[in-house]
Amino acid sequence: MEEGRKPLIGISVGDLNGIGPEVIMKTFSEPEMLEFCTPVIFGSSKTMSYHRNALGINQFNFQAIHHMDKVIPGKINLLNCWKDNVNLELGQENKEVGRYAFLSLQAACNELDVGSIDALVTAPIHKATIQGEEFKFSGHTDYLEDRFKGKATMLMVSEEMRMALATVHIPLVEVAQKLSSELILNKLRDVYQCLKQDFHITKGRIAVLAVNPHAGDHGLIGDEDDRIVAPAVQKALDQGIPAFGPYPADSFFGGQSHKKFDAVLAMYHDQGLIPFKGLSFGKGINYTAGLSIIRTSPDHGTGFDIAGKGMANESSFREAVLLACDLIAKRKVSKEINSNPLKTNRGKKED
Repeated sequence: MEEGRKPLIGISVGDLNGIGPEVIMKTFSEPEMLEFCTPVIFGSSKTMSYHRNALGINQFNFQAIHHMDKVIPGKINLLNCWKDNVNLELGQENKEVGRYAFLSLQAACNELDVGSIDALVTAPIHKATIQGEEFKFSGHTDYLEDRFKGKATMLMVSEEMRMALATVHIPLVEVAQKLSSELILNKLRDVYQCLKQDFHITKGRIAVLAVNPHAGDHGLIGDEDDRIVAPAVQKALDQGIPAFGPYPADSFFGGQSHKKFDAVLAMYHDQGLIPFKGLSFGKGINYTAGLSIIRTSPDHGTGFDIAGKGMANESSFREAVLLACDLIAKRKVSKEINSNPLKTNRGKKED
């Protein structure tokens, strides 16, 4: 990113029958948002105008462009990704509409890949309607992991906590089968590195939740915590990662223990997301940690039940944009530190 330039934040529109366009428009109807970044929305003028008129958000004005070299700094840019007339039925599931969610995401990732944008903020997709020949994934995270050839960790971020997940979108019955000491150790490494690189927290303390009630009660309620989770925590400690646990999830959150740690690693989706959303819903952010690129998203779904009614709360989407801007700045500092280590008077790198 050029010195002094505000970050370029690419925005995929998500499912066009959902609340994605609404939270995007409400977020950038606030003029002060343009003090932090220059947004580039990947969609079409026709569909965004349709949503604007349907919702009466008249203060939202955008500059339509067809190429990234036409981006206007300090303005809301909309890059037209298709010319089709899309038949929208707000609040309805529709596979044809879902295809445009993929076209938006694909176009944004193409620009992210070549460095034309600095980060990506994704509006919610519908995981069923977006499925097609080029998208056969359980969600954004899996797609981005495949697209950018890395191992991603889903990290939910709020002022209250940072919640990472060892397994994400798999059936509960498969969780114990998927868990291994190696998987948990790799997730702890990724979270520890993310805390240092993206949040500038050195020696970040990570709590690890038990997979079974009461952490298995010494094998009486399953042996996974003694056999898989605890050894992973010990290996992490041996490698200098301040990981602790496994903690029974109910007493951990009931006793507010999450406040003593910089991050928490949950073993499965609902174990982590229920307490996270209970404490942070509306202001939580989903960050895809561990990849070369920066991607954030709000902590809610497509909101079909309220689509087109003007009821969507944009707080989480706005926070996702602001976190993306902050992560860009922090990664830049981390890169500068690592590329220019302190030198001793003899010109040698310090240990």
